[in-house]
Amino acid sequence: MLIRIVRMHFTEAGVDEFLEIFNENKEAIRNFPGCSHLQLLKDAEDSNCFTTLSHWDHEDNLENYRKSALFGSVWGRVKTLFSERTQAYSLLKYIEL
Repeated sequence: MLIRIVRMHFTEAGVDEFLEIFNENKEAIRNFPGCSHLQLLKDAEDSNCFTTLSHWDHEDNLENYRKSALFGSVWGRVKTLFSERTQAYSLLKYIEL
């Protein structure tokens, strides 16, 4: 399983639009082949900062999503709302207690 974390900082004016875009597309993203989990987290100290946490069965599934029309549509709208560069990480589960 691959875990993808994307941390995004939005302009104050962009937060509501981002949340609208996320809510419009969260089911389609969550139901994309190979995605087993999707979560949106809000930073405890910065109300303009959000992080998505998603689980993918295989790296290929994430790559297929990133090449999809769904991703192109969502990311094309969301990236115009950023106040700074996005941070993205792909992680493998290593030790689970």
